[in-house]
Amino acid sequence: MSDPLRDACTADGRYSFDAYRFLFESLETALTLAGREAESGASRHVSGPELLEGMRALAERMFGPLAAEVWRSWGVYATIDWGRIVFVLVDAKLLNRQESDTLDQFKDVFDFAEAFELHYEPQLPTELGANPLPDEG
Repeated sequence: MSDPLRDACTADGRYSFDAYRFLFESLETALTLAGREAESGASRHVSGPELLEGMRALAERMFGPLAAEVWRSWGVYATIDWGRIVFVLVDAKLLNRQESDTLDQFKDVFDFAEAFELHYEPQLPTELGANPLPDEG
């Protein structure tokens, strides 16, 4: 039996299947951050920057400061790469697009090193009794 997501990834050949799967996993996070998780139909649509914000948030939670390295291991080096994946999925009819959606919306939205590495602050789970560290400044 054919897997349409894997087929789209294989046909494109530029990025790891994990990147395609991660993008789909990020959609719910993007919808929640955009305040549209309860919407339906076209009202659930997120823009390129909104999708990228959901992806950034999920990657930060899943991979912490290693997120940029994980993305690079999938062949994703800049936010424009995520846009290319989105449009592969649109062409494969796995995602819908609106007339206003363009690849340029994904260009230089954020720098991976800055987003994940430079400003990373570890978050210890509070249920384990972790207390925030006091500011030293």
